[in-house]
Amino acid sequence: MALNRFEEIFDAQGGTPESDEADIPGLIVDEYENKYYPIESPNPIEAIKIRMEEMQLRQVDLVNEFGGKNRVSEILNKQRKLTVEMFRKLTTRLNLSAKLLIKDFQHS
Repeated sequence: MALNRFEEIFDAQGGTPESDEADIPGLIVDEYENKYYPIESPNPIEAIKIRMEEMQLRQVDLVNEFGGKNRVSEILNKQRKLTVEMFRKLTTRLNLSAKLLIKDFQHS
């Protein structure tokens, strides 16, 4: 019965009572998924790699942020840890949150 009603109001125009009513099942599903099927954020290196791919950047494009060509490779291959200065530069260049980047740093 609730599913039938949701199907009726799913495409309701924004700002209408039906649209507001359709938001409620979405919030319930979102809360359920967050509680029982949480998606963890990627580790800092994976987040950097993902953003590099999204922005179509190569390792050489981040030499300034990492402090050298070899350093980029070492960091991305997890042979060296990110520094605070790298956090600062990467949050700006890649538009990543500092909280995400320092995740592993806090547990070292």
